[in-house]
Amino acid sequence: MYLILKNFHTLFAALTISGFLLRGYWMMTGSVLHQNRAARIVPHVIDSLFFGTAIWLILELNIAPLQHPWLLAKFAGLIAYIGLGMVAFRFGRSGETRKIAFIGAVAAFAYIVGVALSKSPWSWIAYLTT
Repeated sequence: MYLILKNFHTLFAALTISGFLLRGYWMMTGSVLHQNRAARIVPHVIDSLFFGTAIWLILELNIAPLQHPWLLAKFAGLIAYIGLGMVAFRFGRSGETRKIAFIGAVAAFAYIVGVALSKSPWSWIAYLTT
């Protein structure tokens, strides 16, 4: 069961960032597709499945999140990703603010992936020190 959950979680991660990048491209190019109803709803469905598989993995593995610094780092990165994404797509007042928030959100997602792979809060830097 673990391997199936992990594979679905990885799939939803790939779909989440792919959709985020596509919506960011549409936003930056001024495409009307950015305001499409599906472009506003589908990401929430994918993100819910992504988060749901994460919770299921924690339960399946019987992990205590507060006892694993790398998992807390993933949660912190997720909060940053969500907050910056909200600024990029909803609350940013200028195009420049939205672009900076978008880049920050992508960086936060990259940090989360690095933490997931290294099982270290140092994310990608952990690979450089080993």
